[in-house]
Amino acid sequence: MYKKIIVPVDVGALDKGEKILAKAAALLDAGGEVVLLNVLEDMPGYLAIDLPVDLMENALGENKAKLVQLKEKLGLNAKVEIRSGAAAREILAAAEEHGADLVIVASHRPDISNYFIGATADRVVRHAKCSVLVDR
Repeated sequence: MYKKIIVPVDVGALDKGEKILAKAAALLDAGGEVVLLNVLEDMPGYLAIDLPVDLMENALGENKAKLVQLKEKLGLNAKVEIRSGAAAREILAAAEEHGADLVIVASHRPDISNYFIGATADRVVRHAKCSVLVDR
């Protein structure tokens, strides 16, 4: 059904990541590609100054290792990509850069804060140029 699927995963919720990655595998065309994506949020400068220099580098390595382990667990041949920045912006950028025809995002049940701030999934749905599947 789909040739290129972006699957953003929060390494703090690997159970949700496993669920949406399995959905991506089921929806993928033969010869298609899954991009397993993790976005590290940027630290504000006033916080980053007090943190060890290699903290972000270590986090990048740990997150990549977790994603590799996840794709191997499911036996899926997926490209692993780690980005830093605002999650919604980086997911949308990855979808555009890779020419994705589907983004599958996990979402939590919305609470009152989502009506004022907006969840990552909400932003991706509003601004994506391709189809978006939101899994709750």
